[in-house]
Order: sequence, then structure tokens, then C-alpha cells
Amino acid sequence: MGVMIVTGGSRSIGAAIAEGAGRQGWDVAVNYRKEKVRADAVVTAIEKSGRRAIAVQADMAEEQDILRLFETVDRELGTVNALVNNAGIDIENWLADVRLADIDRIFRVNVYGPMLCAREAVKRMSTDKGGKGGAIVNIGSVAGRTGGMKRGGAYAASKAAVDTFTRALALETAQQGVRVCCVRPGLTDTEMFGDATQRAEAREYARTGAPMGRMGTADEIAGLALFLCSDAASYITGFSYDVSGGR
Repeated sequence: MGVMIVTGGSRSIGAAIAEGAGRQGWDVAVNYRKEKVRADAVVTAIEKSGRRAIAVQADMAEEQDILRLFETVDRELGTVNALVNNAGIDIENWLADVRLADIDRIFRVNVYGPMLCAREAVKRMSTDKGGKGGAIVNIGSVAGRTGGMKRGGAYAASKAAVDTFTRALALETAQQGVRVCCVRPGLTDTEMFGDATQRAEAREYARTGAPMGRMGTADEIAGLALFLCSDAASYITGFSYDVSGGR
């Protein structure tokens, strides 16, 4: 299959994508920011599938970390064939109370990080630059389309930017062998919900707001992301796909 980079790959959706990629035959770079033990566990699971894997610490808000991530992958696994921009953060606060530092951090991780990672991936994948092509999948959010839950305006705005960037980059690279798509999860039962109260609120929101009446799972998101990275999606680029229980 080739070499895949999964940002934010140590837990939840990222871990499900990384481990699923290993089972499908990819060699995987598991990016993490803080949780080395969990990233190492994902690497072990991939290696049990018979594939190579490495854990690489890098903060997606920092350009130098992103450069080091790609250089490490070049050196230890080879040229990247698929990039999944999964790393993301959220804050919950009313807009009237949000600090500039919070907005800056969200956009640095959720928007600037994917753009810089995509830049580095295209440098390596583009047939115009001597590459062999590849796929980029951005993990967005239905919140970018709906505005999200209350107190989530900054997050929703960042994910709307990911939608637009996906389309723009796909148009730019369509004749360079690089496909770019976006997977937009709806409410998904992951660790992004910081406490039991937030998770209970999200479950109730999904129960009443999603036609299927429940939250999604990390594996349900991972399945579509992996399909879009595969050769089976070779004529698909430039679009965002909701995995949201019908919402």
C-alpha cells in the first residue's frame, strides 16, 4: 500500500485510522504531541499486523515540528503516499468569553497544521515535483457546516476553513496525481469530550438531533478515511463527506 502519516494518531479517531491502516497493509507514522505511551501502543498494534510503524512527536501548531515529522518519515519509512490530517483541538466557551490566545491555538492546530502538512506531502507526492502521486484526507467536522454545538463557534469556524482548503487544494493538485478529500464526523464518542458532563450533553444532542439517534464511533469514521486513501477511491477528489448519522 505504501507509507501513511496520521497526525494525532495516538488515540480515538486517529488511533483507529492508524491501526486500520496497518491491517490494510500500510506502513504508518503515528504522530502525537504528548501521549507517547499511547502512541507506542498504536505502533505495537500495527507491527502485530506485520507492517512497519513509528511514533513521531510533533506539535501540529509548530512549523518546525511538522518539518521534522516529514523528515523523520522520509528517513525511517520512506516517501509518504497518504496523509491523514486528523489532529485537532476544541475549546468550549461562549464567543463573548473566548480569548484571542484560544482562537489562535485552535486555528494553528486545526487549520495551519493541516495546511503545512499538506504542503509537505504535496512536495513529495506531486508528479510535477517528481513524485508518484498520493492521497490527503482531512478530518473536518459537520460543525463546519452546521455551526456545531453551543459554545463551539471557534471550533466550527476552523472546521469550515478545512472544508474550503480541501476543495482548493484538490483543484490545485488534481492533475498532479494528488487526491484531496475531507471526512466530516458528526458527534463521535471520543476523548475530545473532556468530562462526563460534556459527553452526556453530546449524547443527548445526538439522540435528539441526528436521525440515527446516536453518536458515531471512531471505527466508523476511520473506515471512510481509509477508503479515501485507497486505490478504490482513485477517481474521487475535492469533496467532503459527512459521517453523521444523517444529520
